[in-house]
Amino acid sequence: MSVADYMTQDLVTVRPTTRINDAVDLMKKNDIHRLPVLDSGRLVGLITEGIIQSALPSKATSLSVFEANYLLNKTTVADVMEKDVQTISPDAVLEDAIYAMRKYNIGVLPVVNGAELVGIITNNDIFDAFLNISGYGRGGTNVTVYVEKDELGFIAKLGETLASHKYNILTLMVTKRVHDQAIEIHVDSEDTVGVKNALTAAGFKV
Repeated sequence: MSVADYMTQDLVTVRPTTRINDAVDLMKKNDIHRLPVLDSGRLVGLITEGIIQSALPSKATSLSVFEANYLLNKTTVADVMEKDVQTISPDAVLEDAIYAMRKYNIGVLPVVNGAELVGIITNNDIFDAFLNISGYGRGGTNVTVYVEKDELGFIAKLGETLASHKYNILTLMVTKRVHDQAIEIHVDSEDTVGVKNALTAAGFKV
């Protein structure tokens, strides 16, 4: 799966000259937490709720309410935005996005194709991708099969066994563990007992 498959393409953006108060209003109106900053169509920064919170006057400030509001009205996105923005290509695989988010401890990556901003992918988009890939919410049965070592043709044998009992695999994921591998299968039948019995009878460890 690529970043393009799960990124948000309908973007809300701001300019460097946008006032902080206006950026906050945009976030509330669109129920979003981050805004890419564009200048003449080019990505120049990113502003988030956290950045804005940091820019707000402290409760311990000596400024009056009127002075604080005046300061906020004068503050623009360019004054506080993150300028060193990590980006990713729409052709990158999801694993690349996850790695970048973990490496840089961030929750969002603007998606750029050359110099053009074409989308944005967030940690919530990654969660949605995982739920989709795992088949969550589609009904059917999840069964985990365990194998101690890589075995040529193991997955093919698994599929043939299920097909011979009229069970269709919807999704399949392999997780390497310390001493074995766990193969999680999502099939289109609600007959959990029947699926497990078919696999056990064929010699699989369930």
